[in-house]
Amino acid sequence: MNNNKNKAIELKIIFAGTSPLAKDILEELVKNEYNIIAAMTQPDKKVGRKQEIIPNTVKTFCQEKNIDILQPEKIDAEFVQKIKDLKPDLVIVAAYGKILPQAFLDIPGFGCINVHTSLLPKLRGPSPIQNALLLGKTKTGVTIMLMDAGVDTGDVLTRFEVKIDSNDTTPTLSEKLSRHGAELLIKTIPLWINKQIEPEKQNNSHATLCQLIEKNDGKILWNETAQEIYNKFRAFYSWPGIFCFWSDGEKGSIKRIKLTDISIEESLGSEKRHLGEVFKSNESLCVQTASGIIVIKKLQLEGKSEMDALSFTNGYPNFIGSILK
Repeated sequence: MNNNKNKAIELKIIFAGTSPLAKDILEELVKNEYNIIAAMTQPDKKVGRKQEIIPNTVKTFCQEKNIDILQPEKIDAEFVQKIKDLKPDLVIVAAYGKILPQAFLDIPGFGCINVHTSLLPKLRGPSPIQNALLLGKTKTGVTIMLMDAGVDTGDVLTRFEVKIDSNDTTPTLSEKLSRHGAELLIKTIPLWINKQIEPEKQNNSHATLCQLIEKNDGKILWNETAQEIYNKFRAFYSWPGIFCFWSDGEKGSIKRIKLTDISIEESLGSEKRHLGEVFKSNESLCVQTASGIIVIKKLQLEGKSEMDALSFTNGYPNFIGSILK
């Protein structure tokens, strides 16, 4: 083991993160024997239909590894003092979900460094993975940056570019970025503490911001192209999913339908169809968009179980020919 690594291990590190991606990065730090004196993660929340309180993956991992857990409701003066008393040398942040005030950022001697899942200054903000997919990007990456009071505006330490495959979804791209992010962080820490990296200012003229993802963003707009709808499906695959509304002609009710597996076709013949019109082609269940066709493979009627397209149309034959909204 070299001196750089020994010096790195002696650091007193506080980790801050909440998501599964953050857990993967924390796990890599532990594997590499870094001294994690505490981990900050967001307070427990009620989840699911039963509104059960389930600890997030970071908290669960910390419990398994006997790492002290901090779950502040807010980063106030009292909590800042608590962190000062711990005397961390370095704070590492990954998808924590709370803004850290300057008084907090000023505590560790080596600063607070953030693992951000985009190639900064592109896609600053809380949902860079979803936004990269929404925009149809073919590449993204990971940036290790020094934190300042702005939102992802700090100086860059290192970057790593990652290819986005055409069938990547938020979960698959998150897995790629968490793996590469963890590897990049492990390489970056010794370089940073041994002053072998010169921080690089971000070019603010090239900066872009993320769209904040909300539940209703999954609503399908059939006047968009098939590719735009498919990108939305990829981005919202884990949450909130994509959905539309169907007026059941027989019962006169409007039902919410979630499309859980889809693909796209450029076109199917020259027949004129309405936007959102459902039709069959070669046993495939299709929907017309502004440009191109959405092929529905699986869908879920609100309050019902997920079904494949054939089973659904057998049960609801009047779905074919209807206009989805």
